[in-house]
Amino acid sequence: MASHSRSSYTITLLHVVLTLIALSLVIPFVWMVLTSLKELEECGLESWLPVEFLWKNYSDVFRIEGIQFGRWYWNSVFVAASVTFLQVFTSSLAAFSFARLEWPGRNKVFLLYLGTMMLPGLVMMIPNYNIMIHLGLVDSYLGLIIPAAFSAFGTFLLRQFMMSIPKSLDEAAEIDGANKWQLYWDVILPLARPGLVTLAIFTFIGNYQSFFWPLVMLKSTHRYTLPIGLLFFDSSQGQQTNLMMAAITMSVVPMIIIFVLLQKRLVKGIQMGAVKG
Repeated sequence: MASHSRSSYTITLLHVVLTLIALSLVIPFVWMVLTSLKELEECGLESWLPVEFLWKNYSDVFRIEGIQFGRWYWNSVFVAASVTFLQVFTSSLAAFSFARLEWPGRNKVFLLYLGTMMLPGLVMMIPNYNIMIHLGLVDSYLGLIIPAAFSAFGTFLLRQFMMSIPKSLDEAAEIDGANKWQLYWDVILPLARPGLVTLAIFTFIGNYQSFFWPLVMLKSTHRYTLPIGLLFFDSSQGQQTNLMMAAITMSVVPMIIIFVLLQKRLVKGIQMGAVKG
């Protein structure tokens, strides 16, 4: 009984700690939403609740002269979705080669490929920028998409999933006349779906909120992504805290939707990768 009581006490204490951590993370978001519904004059007051809930602040963000919020929103979603598609595709191809195909030096090349993960992104920014200059892709969508379309982490993650798939499936598919592409597309990819979904979520969120690379690459206002656009908003429109909070609130909506809809698959994918890896 004493052991059971200690166990119940530990679980209760753990739930209390986790609840406090969750509240500490939610409180800033609640403050942001409430501030986005205030008059500008109310933003400096101590009261969190607005005198009147001004939902028009959200529509006002789209009507500010010189602020192309709708275009920036589309740019962020388009670039993040494009990078996600290409990165999942290229990473799955590379992972298939490292996990299912036999070729000389495969493991050494894989270790070399993983070694690129040790290089900080800021170190690679100047070489990538020089390449984009020579290709004429500065201040373009392709300049944002192409450098991010390949990922050593994505290849490693998917390789772990593919390594766990029995080799007997390859032999059975080859006996049935399947070539390497059919083996990849019809057999391995469907079985690696949890890994694909996990990588897609991480990739989309990471690129949707990317800041430094778009800041370096983009010069035209109409090509700004949301992080750069919000910086321009803050520096060009003066102190409009309520509208700024409304814009930021709208900018996090896609990430909230993705998390709510794909939460179970994300957790499942991470758990399977941890066990199988």
